[in-house]
Amino acid sequence: MTFIKTKKIPVTILTGYLGAGKTTLLNRILTEKHDQKIAVIVNEYGEIGIDNQIVVNSDEQILEMNNGCICCTVRGDLIRILRTLIFSMEQGEVNFDRVLIETTGLADPAPVAQTFFMDELLSEEFEVDSIVTVVDSKHITKHFDGHDEAQEQIAFADTIILNKTDLVGDEQLHTVEQRITNMNPAAKRIHSQNCNVDLNEILGIHTFDVNHKLEIDPHFLDDHHHHHHDDKVSSIAFREEKPLELDKVNRWMSYLIQEKGEDLLRYKGILHIKGIEHRLLFQGLHMLFSGVPDRKWKQDEIRVSELVFIGKNLNKKELEEQFKNCIAK
Repeated sequence: MTFIKTKKIPVTILTGYLGAGKTTLLNRILTEKHDQKIAVIVNEYGEIGIDNQIVVNSDEQILEMNNGCICCTVRGDLIRILRTLIFSMEQGEVNFDRVLIETTGLADPAPVAQTFFMDELLSEEFEVDSIVTVVDSKHITKHFDGHDEAQEQIAFADTIILNKTDLVGDEQLHTVEQRITNMNPAAKRIHSQNCNVDLNEILGIHTFDVNHKLEIDPHFLDDHHHHHHDDKVSSIAFREEKPLELDKVNRWMSYLIQEKGEDLLRYKGILHIKGIEHRLLFQGLHMLFSGVPDRKWKQDEIRVSELVFIGKNLNKKELEEQFKNCIAK
């Protein structure tokens, strides 16, 4: 079979600060009927990849990169994965209508988009369709002042989804919109709850405009675009095959939320609970926490608890001791 390239493959870069709702949107895109084959690239900030397990079962191919931010240490991985996709299509092994890249919540999307201009092969095969930034309407004001990444994500967005609008009043939402408009007056804004948006408003919209990006950052196409993380932010991951005790987990989470809630930017995981045949999916953001039963454990599946915490001033030894105390006797 000969691979004939008729047009460039569109790429949507999905970004947004920790806990804004990117994975919810990704699940929505993958489960809605759109008759498109999508290659999904997920980037995690931490040692254990959780997102590809939270992402719903679908026919799409989920490609994951761990141990680093997509815009820093693993940018080479992004190029390698995209080149692998090109090779697979040339061999007739796979065929994709579009690529969707979900960045870690700590990523500056600019270097991700830049990748498609700096690499000659990638620029021939792919085109950046749009950068879609999901914003947590309730918590974004906290991140504006202390986290440059949140501002960078908004500044480079073509479309901004103001998510969780049901958690804020009209006045707070208006204030958030004003600040966002000051940062990026050109972006289209969409209000949503649980990222329930019309996919026609975010896919195939061809709104990525290099000239506009150059107005924001004159060095966008220079190959020395630097990005630094806030050193106070770190991630800690735990993995345990022994079952946990639900009451102990609940007490631990309550303690963490009360004592460390402000410092816990994002925490999520899949838990193996003694006496329960379903995986327990939990995720939290600052003081907001939810735990819900997920699908049943498969017969041939190793039952394991995996947790990731992303936050400021995290004490790994202390958290590890607390986690071990949740193991069922």
